[in-house]
Amino acid sequence: MNTSNSSSPSHDPRDYRRALEGTLGIPFTTGNRIERLVNGIRIFPAMIDTVAAAQSSIDFLTFIYWQGEVAERFGHALAERARAGVRVRILLDSFGAHSMPKDVLAELEQAGAQIAWFRPAVRWRFWQADNRTHRKILVVDNRIGFTGGVGIAAEWDGDAREPNEWRETHFRLTGPVVDGLRGAFLSNWVEAGERGFDDSWTFSDPEITEEKNGALIQVLRTSAAVNYSDIATLFRLVISLARHRLRITTGYFVPDTATIDMLCNAARRGVDIEVLMPGPYTDSRVARAAADDAYQPLLEAGVKLYRYQPTMLHAKIVLVDDVVAISGSANFNHRSMGKDDEIAIAMIDPPTFAALDTDFDDDRARCHQVTLENWQKRGVFQRIKEYLSRILKPQA
Repeated sequence: MNTSNSSSPSHDPRDYRRALEGTLGIPFTTGNRIERLVNGIRIFPAMIDTVAAAQSSIDFLTFIYWQGEVAERFGHALAERARAGVRVRILLDSFGAHSMPKDVLAELEQAGAQIAWFRPAVRWRFWQADNRTHRKILVVDNRIGFTGGVGIAAEWDGDAREPNEWRETHFRLTGPVVDGLRGAFLSNWVEAGERGFDDSWTFSDPEITEEKNGALIQVLRTSAAVNYSDIATLFRLVISLARHRLRITTGYFVPDTATIDMLCNAARRGVDIEVLMPGPYTDSRVARAAADDAYQPLLEAGVKLYRYQPTMLHAKIVLVDDVVAISGSANFNHRSMGKDDEIAIAMIDPPTFAALDTDFDDDRARCHQVTLENWQKRGVFQRIKEYLSRILKPQA
């Protein structure tokens, strides 16, 4: 794709697809179906119903498994299938899921579910302690997959109507894309010391045989390393590719210096850039303070920043021009770009893009915009917090 500015930019999906494949080295699969699920009120019933219908296998990986009624329901559904003879494999991050209800864990173990912990504390090496698996993956019968940003906790169990009901987007996927999700599960499962392969395989055939009628999806998984990952490459690539509009929704907006510079340059060349991020409700004050430190150059370049007001905004969506939608577990922050195992899906599917674009409009209507004029009037205490946050920015 020619990345020079143009008064009549091309939005041929083939250009974006080729750029993503050629840069990341991962092909798109064809013939997939996408069901967008907005907020826990829709996400959890879809996931639990799919688990309840499992016939042969369930592979489940999550960073967060906390307390709440939905945590109990989800655990019971997994345990019931294990008791029925379905092979249930559960992989939990030992940091993010440390507060999982003990009674749920005991029920799963007694039911025969296989449970593994990613990088448990007793086995941490000092160079691994800060690198977690942040992936959220559910694969049922090797045919149906889920990924996105949702954790298993009471905070997500609602419709973003009030502070205790977080705003989230998740996806139910069928078709060959499911193999990519399962591969991401297995890479963490094997690292946790478990057997990774089956004696027999089933495959995720295309849901739709004609490419023009199915969604194109690319699955990118990154490993917990230090300082950089392919998630950073993906985010910087789409900033470069954007010709007229880039819309970012993220639970944690803490871009590094290089990414800030790229966003500013894109805005100066005429790309309309909008960023939605948490407002008064957030589960990470460090991330909030670290994000504030990036506002000044972005606002001066013309990037539009918005803070979501009703509750914690946890969704992770990037919309590039009118073509590519990106989601998964990764945020626009240091941890996702350089510390944690993540999964991302790039989708080329007009109906899905249109729905996510409408969601962005709806979410923006519930935001307060951060303007340059108001930001320059911030007080001394706020400026001190920004300065101190630079020390902790790599953890945000």
